[in-house]
Amino acid sequence: MNSEPRRSLGKFTVGGILASAAARLPNREALLCAGTGRRFTFRQMNERSNRLANALTALPLERGSVVAFICSNRAEILEIYAAIAKSGLVGLPLNYRLAPAELESLINAIGAVALFCEARFGGVLGYLEEHCPALAHTIWIGDRPPDSCKRYEDLLSLSPPTAPEVDIDEHAPYYFNLTSGTTGLPKAYVLTQYSASALLGGVVSQDVRADDVSLVVFPVFGRVGFANLILAITMGARSIMVNFDAEATLRLIQEESVTVVWLVPTMAALLLQLPDLDTHRLDSLRHIGFVGSMLPATLREQATQRLCPNIYEGYGLQESGMLTMSTPTDRRRAPDSVGKPVLFAEVRVVDPLGNPVAVGEIGEIIGRSPHCITEYYQSPAKNAEAFRKGWFHSGDLGRFDADGYLYICGRVKDMIISGGQNVHSAEIEAALMNLRGIVDCAVVGLPHEIWGEVVTAVIVTIEGASLSAVQVQDFCRTTLASFKVPRIVLFKMEPLPRTPTGKVQKFRLVERYRAIAPA
Repeated sequence: MNSEPRRSLGKFTVGGILASAAARLPNREALLCAGTGRRFTFRQMNERSNRLANALTALPLERGSVVAFICSNRAEILEIYAAIAKSGLVGLPLNYRLAPAELESLINAIGAVALFCEARFGGVLGYLEEHCPALAHTIWIGDRPPDSCKRYEDLLSLSPPTAPEVDIDEHAPYYFNLTSGTTGLPKAYVLTQYSASALLGGVVSQDVRADDVSLVVFPVFGRVGFANLILAITMGARSIMVNFDAEATLRLIQEESVTVVWLVPTMAALLLQLPDLDTHRLDSLRHIGFVGSMLPATLREQATQRLCPNIYEGYGLQESGMLTMSTPTDRRRAPDSVGKPVLFAEVRVVDPLGNPVAVGEIGEIIGRSPHCITEYYQSPAKNAEAFRKGWFHSGDLGRFDADGYLYICGRVKDMIISGGQNVHSAEIEAALMNLRGIVDCAVVGLPHEIWGEVVTAVIVTIEGASLSAVQVQDFCRTTLASFKVPRIVLFKMEPLPRTPTGKVQKFRLVERYRAIAPA
């Protein structure tokens, strides 16, 4: 008798998701690349990704080789993801907002041997070719490639459209992703084929349907944007990819009859500011989803009234994938919660020793699911901190109510200790967002010799709004204890520094303003 454990014959692979859609719905439109105006069917996308996979194998690139790519929201980034999935390569999607030296550090640390570069980011290519000695192949997305590069479309035209004959292990590394970097440089982790494609929980919790039209505005180099695409492909739904712009978002919703779009709260605030918002037809929207940061009550109400009455709000980290989901039904029952655990996810709220806390008590949120990673790349200290006894420790503070709804109360590291008092920055941020004229804000603790930290609010106002620090402080006193009222109020003209998933990089604010804290 065979002693090996029995398992099913099929596998969870990302390449299999696209191949399945192409087999079932070959002539259905899969994607509109809004920036270039190109439209593709599922068959075309599958064949183009096959061509690219065959081309990469022929370069030659060996199974397990790391392929980096710098690409915005356009068709090629989906083709690259699919091609590496089908050829057994490992991807390294890069945030094109990083500085050249940061890109260099990541490419060298992870050992990429090939690089795709979109023409619009070509200014960094020479630097990377000079400073990344392991890069043996560079591929140019666009026309007029430099002499050192192969042209993307030439690779496709010279390669066959048949699926590569490569046996893919669902537990093999698929691509490196980077954490949000809210406390410093990003940490890298590896997603497997399984963790990137076991999507039933997402399909069910987000009510994804085959007749949906999904507008993808999150950067697809990040996990949220990628998941938006893969969920749609899984169900055979149509996707529209675009780099977020408020005007373009409204235009595409109207012209393409978009039914679903996921946003960070700041994106919604920018949409709501547009003077011609009410002239656009948005009645095709079936729901709007929010993820990335807390959704203030006032913004939620405005979005419900002026954008779409049905709102989903998800909670999860890049490392964990989606852990909980608040549906429109949940929103009516527990409007300030982030819902309940999604299918196959387990979520607990624990004390510092890892013991579950009582209902209503605040503790750290821990979770696990098929989407969750198991370790950071070459980071033993971070692994010991985040992965304990089979659970991922999020660093987020939360509580459950008696009905099982989860509420986010802030970050463990965002806790401000001022004069011995614990202050949750998220509570103050939620209060500030109820003040008319504020479009975005972040609350941080600046170092102080006497108080330890001083509560500081950094505020971005709507254009033309007139607010003073005294007005902000007076408003906060109506709902917050005196020790929670910001002692320092700062106004910024430019947007707050955020990660691709919408989280504020508070460490950058502390670095910028730490010298101004009063003695």
